[in-house]
Amino acid sequence: MELTRLTKVTTALKANALELAILTGHLLLYPSGIVAERPEADPAAEDGAGPRPGTGRPVVLLHGFADNRSVFVLLRRSLVRHGRHPVESFNYSPLTCDLRAAAELLGRHVEALCARTGHDEVDIVGHSLGGLIARHYIQRQGGDTRVRTLVMLGTPHSGTTAAPWAGAHPLVRQMRPGSDVLQELAEPAPGCRTRCVSFWSDLDQVMVPVETARLDHPDLRVHNVRVSGIGHLALPVHPTIAAGIREALDADDTEATESGAASVA
Repeated sequence: MELTRLTKVTTALKANALELAILTGHLLLYPSGIVAERPEADPAAEDGAGPRPGTGRPVVLLHGFADNRSVFVLLRRSLVRHGRHPVESFNYSPLTCDLRAAAELLGRHVEALCARTGHDEVDIVGHSLGGLIARHYIQRQGGDTRVRTLVMLGTPHSGTTAAPWAGAHPLVRQMRPGSDVLQELAEPAPGCRTRCVSFWSDLDQVMVPVETARLDHPDLRVHNVRVSGIGHLALPVHPTIAAGIREALDADDTEATESGAASVA
């Protein structure tokens, strides 16, 4: 019993230390992600190898609340290195006050991306609030015709009660349990074509309770992935999660399944 308790404490301390380190690094990178990405930029050239032919569907990265595309620097590099191209980040304004409006802007970005690349479908990776925005797009705005796979990282599908002091912001209120937006997303979504993969962590302090990041919807094809030993900020950064994201994007299965726990401590 004491050994188990000590192991849990040690794991939590490691996760908190990693969160602090990631927060520090992200604060340094944050200014670089404020300006929206230029569509004509070639993401594959970031590693110095120069432009290369696209592989698979384009990937759109969608950040969380009060964040920007800089959170995806490492994940983007990982996807490009393993052959995914183009990989583009979509910034929605921090002044956005309605999740639905952000979903509409996402839809316009996806349409422009498809027109530019000649692809009929894209994949989306959404962190935290970004996952809810993408869900609204595929469930309520017809985005399932464009999005083959939606991967969500630490997304409050049932609402989170964390950070009560931030409830003055409309987007935060829309992430609260029972909000009108979450009620919309709980409504039937018959025929939704998009495959959904939701990563949730037992040490995510932004998801309260942590199980809110599990997606359970009778009309959606969902693969829930439980991870252990990682916090909220580390989800779009950790190499083990990046590997899981690549696997999810490359998967051909269409069955809704539940994964076993994966430890990244």
